[in-house]
Amino acid sequence: MKRFSLTSLRLFLFLTVVTGVLYPALITFTGAVLFPRASAGSLVEVHGRTVGSSLVGQEFAGEKYFWPRPSAIAYQPVPSGGSNLGPTDRSLRDSVELRSRQFITRNRLPASFIVPGDMSTASGSGIDPHISPAAARAQIERVEQARGLGQGARKGLEALVEKYVEPPQWGILGMERVNVLLLNIAIDELLGESGPASAADSRD
Repeated sequence: MKRFSLTSLRLFLFLTVVTGVLYPALITFTGAVLFPRASAGSLVEVHGRTVGSSLVGQEFAGEKYFWPRPSAIAYQPVPSGGSNLGPTDRSLRDSVELRSRQFITRNRLPASFIVPGDMSTASGSGIDPHISPAAARAQIERVEQARGLGQGARKGLEALVEKYVEPPQWGILGMERVNVLLLNIAIDELLGESGPASAADSRD
């Protein structure tokens, strides 16, 4: 019995060192060497300021910015998640209808406009950093007017949106998408504005 206990203890200590120390250290070192930006959180800096992560969605409620997909958790990354409401839940249908009406009204779109699904429903994580190209294109006129741009600037904004349309990953996974944070930063840089220092500043 004592021999089995000592064997079990040695195995426990061995596996603790291998799986709890050596393996995490190896993975951390490998990630830092091969993928330094991704392993550090894919942080995005503007003029030396960290303004977010390209992989974590954040709130942009200001009229002069493109808006991200709605979040059921107020864009809080810890913990991430959705509403967990089922398709037969009346409150889910009400929230979808409300978001659709608000999107049409605030973007000055025709009442018959079909709102892209990603702008009327929250993502499963609540921190989706991307929206569909259709959702971005539908916001161009609002952003143009909010920034006081002339009609000639519309083509520039349209071209910028198209520039930031990302193809499916490896050409086969997912759908075309637009990173909201990167697009908003690009607009500020295009117009010579400093941009928000944080998500809170983007509500103005």
